Amino acid sequence: MRLKTRLQSLVMRRIASEQAERQRHARAAKRRQKRGEAPVVHYFHQVDDPYSHLAVQKLEGLRAAYKLPFKAHLVSAADTAYQGSSEHFGVWARNDAASVAQAYGVRFAPTATTLSAEAIASANAALAATLDSADFADTAYHTGEALWGGALAAATAGNMAEHALASGNALRASLGHYQGAMFYFDGDWYWGVDRLRLLEARLIDEGLAHVSNPTVPEPEPRTTDGRDASAVQLEYFPSLRSPYTAIGHQRVLDLVARTGVSLALRPVMPMMMRGVPAPRLKQLYIMRDAAREGRARGTPFGRIVDPFGPPVERAFALLPGAASLGKDLAFITAYLQAAWFEGIDITRERGLKQVVHTAGIDWSALTQATKSGDWQAILTANLEALTQANLWGVPSFRVSGGSLDTTFACWGQDRIWRVEDDISRRI
Repeated sequence: MRLKTRLQSLVMRRIASEQAERQRHARAAKRRQKRGEAPVVHYFHQVDDPYSHLAVQKLEGLRAAYKLPFKAHLVSAADTAYQGSSEHFGVWARNDAASVAQAYGVRFAPTATTLSAEAIASANAALAATLDSADFADTAYHTGEALWGGALAAATAGNMAEHALASGNALRASLGHYQGAMFYFDGDWYWGVDRLRLLEARLIDEGLAHVSNPTVPEPEPRTTDGRDASAVQLEYFPSLRSPYTAIGHQRVLDLVARTGVSLALRPVMPMMMRGVPAPRLKQLYIMRDAAREGRARGTPFGRIVDPFGPPVERAFALLPGAASLGKDLAFITAYLQAAWFEGIDITRERGLKQVVHTAGIDWSALTQATKSGDWQAILTANLEALTQANLWGVPSFRVSGGSLDTTFACWGQDRIWRVEDDISRRI
């Protein structure tokens, strides 16, 4: 393994390790105790963020279920560099939040497609005075309903709101994050309703709960058991250098096997290799969050070998051949296992040959079959399809066919339950 790859991989393993997580928690708690402060969960609310509108509806329930305060702060939207594809971010967030709201037992049915700066200022002005009151969550919900319903009168933010935003933004930055709908507790961040189960599990483990189980679990999809989904098509957009793809891939395989859905495999180039920005702070959060999710779901990362750059391209170059041999899914499965769990040096041909062998493919047959394939054209077509669905990240999914004429698309290993739910609706 090249020195640069070895060092980069060691850093990624360290960031993703459970030991590093425990040490981070311990350091944060020690700093807090040294300041003489009691434990507190900080919640960062962004009025024009759909996920904040979902999260704030759970705030009072959380306050009742746990033995520590949940302190609310107002924050502004993240810089566009943190939004991935800023062109698609707003539409994706609005659609995604609306598609999961009911399953999480909250409401989000926006009629406004764009929010004016004046309306956002009005919402912040309404909430700034209630940040420390027992009415904050209720006020935030009703203000958000008016804002997303296009019924909030324009106003200026005022000094109180501007001060609250500046204070919230500064605290969020000092603690190490950049977006809204975030919960922070002693060294770690938890995003929106999707990560509340992990925050709650930690609070329960630390003896800070009145309850024995999380109050906001991941929703259960409508069952597909014993039902034939072969008339439904699932387009699956994975990537080889995606930690979220790695921890969710086996669940996708299980879903396909369980339902019999028709799978269309549509791999795409890693985001950073196609110019999607990811500042260092975002990269750090993604690795920590994906590792934590993997542990929670029984797929903890092992010895990671970062395949960034030419190694990914060499692997993708083999895909047309693998597809012609009916082994593209097996190849991607073996590659993800090698790169994220087994520490196989996939940056060299020897490691690639090991991946190919694990996938049950003959190396000579694969290299011969690959000569007639244009892997770049395949990945470009897949990316165009992903973009048409108003998505840019991985893993993403698009479901069509069955008894419904509409197409459903979503992004993230968090949404595998939502994919199964949509498949069930189509059978």
